[in-house]
Amino acid sequence: MNVKIVVSVWLLLQAGLACAMPPEEARAWREDLHFMAREMERTHKDLYHTISREQFATAVAALDERIPSLERHEVIVEMSRIVAAVGDGHTNIYPTRDARIGFHTLPVALTFFADQLYIRAAHETQRSLVGARVIRIGGHDVSGAYATVRQMIGRDNEQGARYWAQYLLAMPEVLHAFGITSSLEEVPLTLMTDHGEKSVTLRAFEPVEIMSGDRATSFDHRAGWIDVRDLSGKPEPAWLRGTASAFHFERMGSLLYVQINTIANTPTETLAQFAGRLREEIAVAKPQKVAIDLRLNRGGNAMLNVPVIRALIQSPAIDHDGRLFAIIGPATFSAAQQLAVALEEYTHVTFVGEPSGSKGNAFGDSRKITLPNSGITVRASIYYWQNWHPMDKRDAIVPKILAPLTMDDYRHNADPAIVAITSR
Repeated sequence: MNVKIVVSVWLLLQAGLACAMPPEEARAWREDLHFMAREMERTHKDLYHTISREQFATAVAALDERIPSLERHEVIVEMSRIVAAVGDGHTNIYPTRDARIGFHTLPVALTFFADQLYIRAAHETQRSLVGARVIRIGGHDVSGAYATVRQMIGRDNEQGARYWAQYLLAMPEVLHAFGITSSLEEVPLTLMTDHGEKSVTLRAFEPVEIMSGDRATSFDHRAGWIDVRDLSGKPEPAWLRGTASAFHFERMGSLLYVQINTIANTPTETLAQFAGRLREEIAVAKPQKVAIDLRLNRGGNAMLNVPVIRALIQSPAIDHDGRLFAIIGPATFSAAQQLAVALEEYTHVTFVGEPSGSKGNAFGDSRKITLPNSGITVRASIYYWQNWHPMDKRDAIVPKILAPLTMDDYRHNADPAIVAITSR
């Protein structure tokens, strides 16, 4: 036999052995996979509402067969794909919700503005990249990379997928597992800057930040990071000034601006008490318009929504077309979606902004399933909330007044939703 052929075969075999998972580790992951499948079927309200029993079983069996040839991060991504295929936003495996997964992020924060992906913020060591538009990630253009990573996103609609994809597209483990990049250590990016096209290669910077609670934190300031809005020299709009509070209101001329970032009580005030203060403020201040901002609200306890709705109904001077507004967007989810649905049903609200991240009829209230060997958390929905008519097939609340946030708006600290409300 030709010596070169022998050497080549030997090298291929060695490469295969090098990346093969140790038998004990493979056994543990297989146990976790089958535990996950059993517990999801036991826990979920209706596991097969989108994917069939046969499709689910086939996906589990296919991954079981492949596990010995995969690396740890690839197994986790493949398990995430199976969970996401169930087809609802509360059933998922997310690296941003589980420190045991241990994925990393790049020294940049990516954000979708419409269909375009930007480096919205960066660690100070990558300051020159802030504001650049991402054209390619590894070997994929942005649309292709998005279509690929959305496979591991549990979602109620496309807005929900975009909300999570911007985090996943900055995780080297995810990019490598999907074949978007060829290296686990380096992520090549092609950017469009003010000076033209630019190619950079970034490396994993730190572990993924673990999110807790029901408030969108993507726009929060981070020590040592530069956000593109910091460079404008203009004051931040109200919705970005108040990201840290659960709820508050402030007068903005003839507009009473109300921001509710989570459906929850705080140690110092319940949401019901806040609703009472809101009703009194409307009675005393007599604003021309009221805007309820739910753009950063990821949910909480929907049972707490009633006092907010009651406060608005008991403010007849404001509960009219053209006077009561609600601002929603892709992050509006879960109990915040239910609050938006209640506003739609019981008040004369006008919605402004972008389509919501969920819908009126949806699975929710997830329960955690902890895998016995890896300790990774899987979430599965346990209720079906039917807050719309059964024949209502909308996948979101679409605002009557569309006011999408563009990169130009954001970089100049402009708020198109408030502009749309105050200019009417």
